[in-house]
Amino acid sequence: MKKLVLASNSPRRKEILKKLYTDFEIIPSSYNEVLENNIFTYDKIENLAYSKALAVAKQIKFSAIVIGADTVVVLDNKVLGKPKNREDAFNMLRSLSGKEHFVVTSVCAIDTDNMRKKITSTTSYVEFEELSDELINYYIDNFKPFDKAGSYGIQELPQGFIKNIGGSFENIVGLCPKALKKTLSVFKQ
Repeated sequence: MKKLVLASNSPRRKEILKKLYTDFEIIPSSYNEVLENNIFTYDKIENLAYSKALAVAKQIKFSAIVIGADTVVVLDNKVLGKPKNREDAFNMLRSLSGKEHFVVTSVCAIDTDNMRKKITSTTSYVEFEELSDELINYYIDNFKPFDKAGSYGIQELPQGFIKNIGGSFENIVGLCPKALKKTLSVFKQ
């Protein structure tokens, strides 16, 4: 397979990719991810993953497969993005308390030789326990989840947050290994 390029600066995606492939390069995407509204559709998230990968694919001058990804937390068909501030993080976590929501990660791979693309989306489910204000504040103060969709990182949540998880845990972290392999399989030579 051609050289892999991860179009992300996410340490979580880097760690997941490193478990699957030892040889890859990281070139963070300069694409400014903005949704026109917070109503969830798979097309929106897939377009974000594609736009991130495309921004990098257009700038590199060597033969590669560029991987872009986007992860969103969805509650009541509304996308919960990254929190703007502490109050926003608190309100998001409060809204997730005692409820099931889903997490979607779209991954896009682009071959720089012909700009052919393949996109795969994976959905996982998370149900939170009823969260006290104290537990929410503890999490925000100690884990600073301001760079995470939905104001949380599943891999760092303290005991008492999660009631149930359905589907791929790594998908919730930010990159589903099975979906990535499926996406990259179309580029095998």
